[in-house]
Amino acid sequence: METVHSVFARYEELRPRLPQNRTRPGTQAISSLLDLQDEGDAFVFDAFGVLNVGTEPIPGAAERLDQLRDAGCSIRILSNAASNGKAKTLEKFHALGMRVAPDEIITSRDAALQALDNRLWGGIAARDDRLEDIPSPALRLARDAAAYARAEGFLFLSSAEWDAGKQAILAASLQQAPRPVLIANADLVAPRSDGLSLEPGFYGHQLADQGQTDVRFFGKPYEEVYALAAQTLPCVAPERIVMCGDTLHTDILGAAAQGWKTVLVTRDGVLAGQDPEEFITASGIHPDYRLERI
Repeated sequence: METVHSVFARYEELRPRLPQNRTRPGTQAISSLLDLQDEGDAFVFDAFGVLNVGTEPIPGAAERLDQLRDAGCSIRILSNAASNGKAKTLEKFHALGMRVAPDEIITSRDAALQALDNRLWGGIAARDDRLEDIPSPALRLARDAAAYARAEGFLFLSSAEWDAGKQAILAASLQQAPRPVLIANADLVAPRSDGLSLEPGFYGHQLADQGQTDVRFFGKPYEEVYALAAQTLPCVAPERIVMCGDTLHTDILGAAAQGWKTVLVTRDGVLAGQDPEEFITASGIHPDYRLERI
């Protein structure tokens, strides 16, 4: 089982693969995002650890989104969750009691799908993902090594059905015949009600460690997903966009690289129960602001 400290250490090992750190010391503690409503025209939210933990909404999150909208601010949810297409993602937020429109959601899945060409992609996906939004030929991968051999590239959408055995089949297939691997969720872990789950980024970096050179990561902290969000906010200057997330190496690092303001949310996400200053100091990744809940 991964811990907060082991995950932090792993992200630190991976710094050469992450965007350059453009943050500066001087994090300011605030009590509410309403303290910043004059600082930003658009507020962008990570989902896990900020709006929800697993299938449970974080108290007050839905109300805060509505308050910011009422104040004239644009709202976006920028999530590394790539397990579902837009329709099911929208259903999830509605089930959480959050009033969210389709154009307010941008995911790392969106960014990864834009990178597909017309080769046959081996899809690593959740059981209930029908892959209906995949714009290229695709086959679902399980434990049949022959299917891995047929695939001309790999699209890693979800680790829900993944395990060390399947990872070994994938690694062996790539050793025999290197092909592109698109990691549609760059996270190493995600906060759940029962601990931290291993996410596609965890397995993608394993492949890169083993010498696979054509592994691409999509989602925070990488540029493509921020660019998708910015395209939906054409009249908002980067310094007027405020990113709210629970993870220093993804939400904060990536948003700062785009010139956005950053807010670290600490109570319910990856840093739950920890002293955030310990991790800020150790990483040198300094959010502009921090608070417990939005």
